[in-house]
Amino acid sequence: MAAHSLSTLSRAPLRRLLLPAVLAAAPPPRRLSFARPRPIGSRPPRPRPSSSPSGALLGAGGPRNRAGLGCRAMSSSTNSTVVAEKSGDAEPLPFVNDKHGGVIIEMTAPMDPQTFSASLKASLATWREQSMWLEALIMPKGIRGVWIKLPISLANLIQPAVEEGFWYHHAEETYLMLAYWLPSTTHTLPVNATHRVGVGAFVMNDKREVLAVQEKSGVLRGLGVWKFPTGVVEPGEDINIGAVREVKEETGIDAEFVEVLAFRQSHKAFFDKSDLFFVCLLRPLSFDITKQESEIEACQWMPIEEFAAQPFVQKHELVKYILEVGLAKVDKEYAGFSPIPIKSAFTDKISFFYLNRRDLDRASGSSDL
Repeated sequence: MAAHSLSTLSRAPLRRLLLPAVLAAAPPPRRLSFARPRPIGSRPPRPRPSSSPSGALLGAGGPRNRAGLGCRAMSSSTNSTVVAEKSGDAEPLPFVNDKHGGVIIEMTAPMDPQTFSASLKASLATWREQSMWLEALIMPKGIRGVWIKLPISLANLIQPAVEEGFWYHHAEETYLMLAYWLPSTTHTLPVNATHRVGVGAFVMNDKREVLAVQEKSGVLRGLGVWKFPTGVVEPGEDINIGAVREVKEETGIDAEFVEVLAFRQSHKAFFDKSDLFFVCLLRPLSFDITKQESEIEACQWMPIEEFAAQPFVQKHELVKYILEVGLAKVDKEYAGFSPIPIKSAFTDKISFFYLNRRDLDRASGSSDL
């Protein structure tokens, strides 16, 4: 403890002693050495500012520890410095800081690949030099992660970025995100989105008939198997909203979300992603069926006993459990998870916290949280 305290107390005096010597020995700054970053949220000097939050940009991609990544970054860093010194007129690329010690370069306007390559090298050299001086002054670490967001219209800039040491992080319909790690250590950038979210709907009317469909595509196509309505939650869509939407799209039935009854996690599913499948209880508000012609072969209200007697249901444990929890909710004391809207200390956006409200109220002795 004494040694730790001494180190902490002597940190500021040591910085004051080192600062004059370091500044005296520092070479004159190059034109591109200290590019001034734009503050987060400011409009770049090119069309369309960034609309993606840092969480979206960083929350999702490649393996955390890629073989040879550190070596590639170091090799590229040497080349970047040499080229930057030879081409002092290269302008660093515009960027914004993220919340995790990194920067985001969001390209929006066309650029010649050679010009882009020179500017990228200049930017990396600048950030690397700044980090070195900060470390010499015993200051907080400089920039570590570098992100480049390339719209599909600028696909010609992918090769220069990859040649500089960037790797693919994730891609969407309209853009590709590339990543780079400045330090010589193993990178700690977050991986790409790992899960897809699906929903299945247990909908029963007063006649103890469940809403069942036959699909036109997929593994059950043409087998005559009746199943529950299912689907995938869309980006930015809540589970409860997605379940209601899927039932409406596939069957034309208006329904009210009640609870999440259970969920299943599986791995190596769609494109090797993991899968979260939420079983939802919905209460029907209408009863006249209008099937979705593009995806649904047939749709009906089916007696629960007839649905359960299908050979497919008897062999498929997931469907058996969905029936069990659905009937337990309808007939017994089973309690699922209902959504509670909540706010965060960091944002005013509303999110949903799913909990067993009934048992929570019993445990707390009150209906209020």
